[in-house]
Amino acid sequence: MAFINSELTEELKKFGIFDFSACYNCGNCTAVCSLTSEDESFPRNMLRYSMLGLKDEITVSLKPWLCYYCGDCSTYCPQKAYPGELMMTLRRWLTSKYDWTGLSGLLYKSVAWNVFAFLLVAAGVIAYAVCQNFSLEAIMHAGHVFEMLAIAGVFTLILLPNIIRMWYVTTIRAGIHAPSKVYLRQLSELFVHMFTQKRTLSCDDHKLRWFEHLILVIGYLSLLFITVFLNWFETGSVLINLFGYSVSAVVFIVTFHFVLERIRKTKEISMFSRSSDWFFVIWLFLMGFSAFLVRLFIDLNLLEQNLWLYLVHLIILAQWALLIVPFGKWTHFLYRSFAMYFQRIIEDHSNLSKK
Repeated sequence: MAFINSELTEELKKFGIFDFSACYNCGNCTAVCSLTSEDESFPRNMLRYSMLGLKDEITVSLKPWLCYYCGDCSTYCPQKAYPGELMMTLRRWLTSKYDWTGLSGLLYKSVAWNVFAFLLVAAGVIAYAVCQNFSLEAIMHAGHVFEMLAIAGVFTLILLPNIIRMWYVTTIRAGIHAPSKVYLRQLSELFVHMFTQKRTLSCDDHKLRWFEHLILVIGYLSLLFITVFLNWFETGSVLINLFGYSVSAVVFIVTFHFVLERIRKTKEISMFSRSSDWFFVIWLFLMGFSAFLVRLFIDLNLLEQNLWLYLVHLIILAQWALLIVPFGKWTHFLYRSFAMYFQRIIEDHSNLSKK
């Protein structure tokens, strides 16, 4: 006899806005999903697991990450159970399960904790500026060092352990013990999906969305490269500065469009924006915009008299690096890429076992 775990369904509701209990298992969502195949039933099985509270089945599954939320399943759901939003909710919930610190779950469920964390980081930046007697040179140097340390520290101490936990839960605990040659053979799959998110192209009528994400990834990585490795704020190179202005403009335009879509709510994907969705697009927008202004003020010889601008930029950068990247929606980009990698490993290992 099967028993429904109501505790899980109540917990999931804290990670999203939807009523999946309205589902009567008609299968319409699976029928319209362009990613459905013989092996991957989107998103009907995840909906069923959620309704029954089958925590283990959801935890070991990679399917929530293989969904790119085109919104068709929600559009054509006769009961308005919003299966697409459920898949997004499951991604948030799984992120909290992978995170060894427990902060992801806390920040996903509470706006108050987000505000407190943002204010705490801002207070830390301002306190450091006070200790440096508001010396622009010292603060900018510290900002550059912080960027390098934050990248290495966040990845090594938080993201890498979380990815290992994800791998253990979805692959090893699922009984997949693939040889190292399988991992090496499928390694290209990881980088292809990480930089192109090409699976989005499998969703009908989402070519523009895929292109915007591709441009955003390239723009974000380029901005990271010129600010961290080329130290855009201190270089006098005209080419680097022009490139930096261009990249900032690209990030600004694309993220501004994403913000408008969430405000207008004209598509299913932007109907139920959570705080994590808003923080991600707004902070990415502010990062590109503030970097643009700081560089402009440097070129106009105005930054010395407007230290506050660089402090604002540094606060935004620190909040992005310490909160949104390790604990917010940015991690979806990373987990989804590794999910595709692990999925290919599982499939490869399965094919080897059949021979």
